[in-house]
Amino acid sequence: MAGLVHRSRLLGADRSIVNYGGGNTSTKTTGVDHLGRPVQVLWIKGSGSDLATAQARNFVPLRLEEVRAAAGREAMSDEEMVAYLACCALDPSAPRPSIETMLHAFLPFPRVDHTHPEAAIAFCACTRGSELAQECFGEEIAWVPYVRPGFRLAKLAMEALLERPNAVGLFLAKHGLVVWGESDEEVYGRTIDILARAESYLERLVDQDKPFGALAVAPCSPERRRDVLAGLLPVIRGELTKLLPPGRRLVLDWDASPETLEFLSAEYLPELAMTGAACPDHVMYTKFLPLVLDRSPDEPTVEWLAERIRESIAAYVERYRQFFADHCGDTAVEMLFSGPRVILIPGLALITAGVDAWAARNTTALYRTAIRVMRWARAAGGYSSLDPQEAWDIEYWPLELYKLSRRPAPRPLAGHVAVITGGAGAIGRATAKRLMQEDCHIVISDIHSAGSDAAVTECGEVLPHRVQGVETDVTDECSVEKLAVEAVLAFGGVDIVVANAGLASAAPVEELELSEWERIHAVLTRGYFLTARMAFRLFKAQGLGGCLIINSSKNGLAAGRNALAYASAKAAELHMTRCLAEEGGEDGIRVNAVAPDAVIRGSGLWDAEWREERARAYGFPVEQLEEWYRQRNLLKRSILAEDVAEAILFLASDRSAKTTGCVITVDGGLAVAFPR
Repeated sequence: MAGLVHRSRLLGADRSIVNYGGGNTSTKTTGVDHLGRPVQVLWIKGSGSDLATAQARNFVPLRLEEVRAAAGREAMSDEEMVAYLACCALDPSAPRPSIETMLHAFLPFPRVDHTHPEAAIAFCACTRGSELAQECFGEEIAWVPYVRPGFRLAKLAMEALLERPNAVGLFLAKHGLVVWGESDEEVYGRTIDILARAESYLERLVDQDKPFGALAVAPCSPERRRDVLAGLLPVIRGELTKLLPPGRRLVLDWDASPETLEFLSAEYLPELAMTGAACPDHVMYTKFLPLVLDRSPDEPTVEWLAERIRESIAAYVERYRQFFADHCGDTAVEMLFSGPRVILIPGLALITAGVDAWAARNTTALYRTAIRVMRWARAAGGYSSLDPQEAWDIEYWPLELYKLSRRPAPRPLAGHVAVITGGAGAIGRATAKRLMQEDCHIVISDIHSAGSDAAVTECGEVLPHRVQGVETDVTDECSVEKLAVEAVLAFGGVDIVVANAGLASAAPVEELELSEWERIHAVLTRGYFLTARMAFRLFKAQGLGGCLIINSSKNGLAAGRNALAYASAKAAELHMTRCLAEEGGEDGIRVNAVAPDAVIRGSGLWDAEWREERARAYGFPVEQLEEWYRQRNLLKRSILAEDVAEAILFLASDRSAKTTGCVITVDGGLAVAFPR
């Protein structure tokens, strides 16, 4: 088992060899059954696990001779095969074994590895792949024509080996590579050797100057690309999200690496891209076909591109619906997401969509693999793919749909994106963590880069791909605009904005300096206006509504001694909330506020100076400050950052879908601050 896990991890560590969740490895050994009797055992990867993170518990033990006994059958449906394998299991609590289990069992070798390497797929996706394999490998590699994974493929693999008994591996047409050996070292070494030879052979055939034909569209400059994507991604995200059930969202990723731009700018982009997915493993993430935007002017405006995108997505959806109708036959299966997962914009970028940032980035990685496969296959004689019926059969394969059905239901904020200003502070961090618990993606914005970096590290310990940090001065118009761009480039758009940046000071009015008044109002009124304007612009670009939450204060509802600048700014925020709610309603934009009181623990706002000022204003020692605030509220409770985060979560989620223009107090009950 240690050897099986080690070689699986070695293979999975290189995504040019194994896709996430793809491939399968096995070892044949001896063991004992539940009665202590000796038995031959096939250990094989369980369905849905990933080789890169494989552990012993991810492998399933089966009675090898019982699995092999099925080789005598002429046919077996997927459903029959699954039921049969369940009867062969040594451990009924183990995960469902790989769909390729019978292929591994029927091959009479101690170690078998099945992977989807780029170089091997290039052979398998080439119109003359069988001929190429013979030229490059001679008798070492056998060729298996395409059938969907399962019992029939296992039988064909067994027959191919009988025809070429000295082979050390198989090329599965349109699919991947199978290699075997006597030991872990031998089977792993053979995989690496075959791939090195395949890549060397293919690379010699490539026209290094024009691998995808002549230049057809000049690539955008990095500066222009950034500006265009900042305006275009929210439009794409909005159009795709409208195809999902209510309340769901998609996250976008994009790539404009030199290798990708070489493909996107070339003559044969449409022809190659519209041939189809590189292999069945890609279909579930990339779909069979991408959306390829029509050739554009050299310097198209964002508005021009946005209109073309809307038209193209609508046309793609109609084509997909027809594709579904043409190939579903008499099955009762429900149509899946009808929009594109991959959008190719000539000269600009590869754009992908997923249920979260990880899924979108995985789709990007898979399509970059497809580009490399197309580069080699075209040079070797022509790129080919699944036919439409084969693609439909993979996308709607009952065994894949079963895996989808076993996934946990999405949490309330799955796929959503929230921007939190002042995100490095106590309330900002607590809010980020709480929203992430509901599967939200977070952009932590703070004027202190060290603080935002620390908050990103802390919040992203488990899911680093879902959190991004941006240094922002909310009083500076350009800085806030940069925040909007960074949020869009990170995740494709924004659904929730929490205006939370803050500072405070206190002084009697006769001692209050004009500079201090202006400093407080710069952050708490100008900063909140700029943040709100950013939110409205992003929300309207997406066309999905949105949620703006303003973190005000008890001082916005009730007077505070010696806190004129702070309290008046907080009152302005509350009226800003009401005005914005009035303005945003027609576009589905909800604007609400929270009004906490005295969140002292862990708060940067409550620094030594502010604590001393408040204690002095009310006439008691500073060490009694927290207890004084606790005793003054009706519930006699201290207010924590996590309490405020819960209120913000309520306002950010669909639980408050019919609430706007509201303020929720989080103060333990202060009669003087009851909203009226």
